[in-house]
Amino acid sequence: MDANKPDLNSANFFINRHISMMQFNLRILEQALNEEYPLLERFLFLMIFNSNMDEFFEIRLAGLKRQISFSRETVSIDGMRPKDVLDTLSEQCKLATEKQYQILNEVLLPALQSQKIRVLNRQSWSPEIANWAEDYFRHQVMPVISPIGLDPAHPFPRLVNKSLNFIVSLEGKDAFGRDSGMAIVPAPRSLPRLVRVPDELCDDGDNFVLLSSLMHAHIDDLFNGMTATGCYQFRITRDADLDLNAAEVEDIARALRGELHSRRFGSAVRLEVDKHCPEELISFLLDQYNLTENELYQVDGPVNLGRMMQLRQMLNRSELVFPSFIPSIPKSLRGSDHNILDSVRKEDILLYHPFQSFTPIIDLLRQAAKDADVLSIKMTLYRTGSSSEVVDALAEAARAGKEVTVVIELRARFDEEDNLQLATHLQEAGAVVTYGVVGYKTHAKALLIVRRENQQLRRYVHLGTGNYHAGNARLYTDYSLLSADPDLSNDVHKIFQQLTGMGKAERIKTLFSAPFTLKKNLLRLIEEEAEAARQGKEAHIIIKVNALTEPKVITSLYEASMAGVQIDLIIRGMCCLRPGLEGVSENIRVRSIVGRFLEHSRVYYFHNATPRIYCASADVMERNLMHRVEICFPILSGRLQARIRSDLQSYLQDNCQSWEMQSDGSYLLNQPEKNQPRLSAQMELLSKLTD
Repeated sequence: MDANKPDLNSANFFINRHISMMQFNLRILEQALNEEYPLLERFLFLMIFNSNMDEFFEIRLAGLKRQISFSRETVSIDGMRPKDVLDTLSEQCKLATEKQYQILNEVLLPALQSQKIRVLNRQSWSPEIANWAEDYFRHQVMPVISPIGLDPAHPFPRLVNKSLNFIVSLEGKDAFGRDSGMAIVPAPRSLPRLVRVPDELCDDGDNFVLLSSLMHAHIDDLFNGMTATGCYQFRITRDADLDLNAAEVEDIARALRGELHSRRFGSAVRLEVDKHCPEELISFLLDQYNLTENELYQVDGPVNLGRMMQLRQMLNRSELVFPSFIPSIPKSLRGSDHNILDSVRKEDILLYHPFQSFTPIIDLLRQAAKDADVLSIKMTLYRTGSSSEVVDALAEAARAGKEVTVVIELRARFDEEDNLQLATHLQEAGAVVTYGVVGYKTHAKALLIVRRENQQLRRYVHLGTGNYHAGNARLYTDYSLLSADPDLSNDVHKIFQQLTGMGKAERIKTLFSAPFTLKKNLLRLIEEEAEAARQGKEAHIIIKVNALTEPKVITSLYEASMAGVQIDLIIRGMCCLRPGLEGVSENIRVRSIVGRFLEHSRVYYFHNATPRIYCASADVMERNLMHRVEICFPILSGRLQARIRSDLQSYLQDNCQSWEMQSDGSYLLNQPEKNQPRLSAQMELLSKLTD
């Protein structure tokens, strides 16, 4: 071993994955301050940040707390222990939460008010609004609320994860002579958190009140004959990771149904409470949940801030949102009576959502369901949404007598309940439904259609980097490939055989698949690029994924950089690699694109490979490469390769929605040089690809 060569496995060369994920959340928060965005979109970004932080606590911080509680602390590749990571994240989360409410109160709410969109606090209610609020509370709120006085017969209630609740201090005795002095009032989830004030009661504009304001104004009405001396909202966040050992259950679906209920009542990880809440009530709540002040978040506004997301849907203000657009459809796929399979048989077709429509995928399934020559349809489903045209088309095909086989991943986080319902719907239609392979999440996105043509069977495939979710296809960037290539479709057939049957993994000719061949082939392609650089050839790697955390791939990229390979990494979220380190990663540039759409496509480009470009369902993470079923598929058409290469170049040239990663893990927003035009990759793609 070269004594001068650095130890690339040293903790100094890695960034903690959780801290890196927090950096991504902070980039989302910054979008709320971007004055180039329409006002309601900035408001939406604030709500997205809030939602992301909820999941961050439910999954990541909860996982760290579990490790510490069960004495399972291990040092990660970055050298940090869970306790150190948790302490660092707690400090960052508190600062971020404070900034979130500062943006809400000092920037966005005043800006909304200037547009005559008001969230009215109680002090600003006119007598007419106050009378309406009292009537609304008595007839719409009070009948569905169940206040809980605390005494030995009414212990502290078991409150649902992330639910809005109020702790109330009381004076006086009730009808039974009880004077415990305290009550809890859960706000039913059936009640809207934001209520529109009738237009005739206001001068102009759009006016709203929060449910919490209605509760505060009329809390005495819930405790007849007593006096509420204080009413303060609070919310508890719980560990929401499912404790399901698939290897120890006989029926995953049945076991999962049981676990879904427990998710609502996992261990507490965060207490959010109104900043005006007295110290004694805060201490009482912390004691109830066995939390410390490290897990306490005193906020200046609604504790359930994410529920204000509905404001955007309650307004008809097109000037305050992004301009609408119509996703395009390639000419070869247009026409209501056009057979999509005819076009796919002639040439591979590539779609880039959301700039290009997801409709051809749905139409393809509908046509296959009605096509008398289609014999079978096989498909993987990870996320589709609770109401899915894709699932309806599959059910239609099954009822029409097609052989329909669907591999549904029940453990897609936070979509488990929807997927259970979809599985039942498909089974009732006559489809064969399986749940993948025990111990491996089926994350691949694949569709296989078998059709009889001229007494022979031909296969057609759809492979994607995203989910079969029409809603997400309007918000996420993802590639879709439609192909009738015999080798490609035969490989997809073999993967379905592995998923639904049993036996040794068959040799696959064109695809890379996890957990079998994807990781080793990525490492091989990186090394081949490094060897080309050593030989003095031009060498370039571009990887666009959502996360880069796998240690072996990171060290392989370091080695390629040291060999002289130019490496561009477009990593939306977590990145454990440190760019720009002298003698190690000077040739590596890492950027994150954060814009109107969620960057979700996974693309791998190797300058010296044949073919040069692959798209995949997989990120570069241990779980994706070793513990999931994933598909990485080549782009065989030179024309389509050139198109993707052009898209990647746009991302690399973006100078207004891209963030450059620094060696310490922080990010700086790229800005155009003086006299340099502004270039947003997403806006360029919108202009180029949409109708």
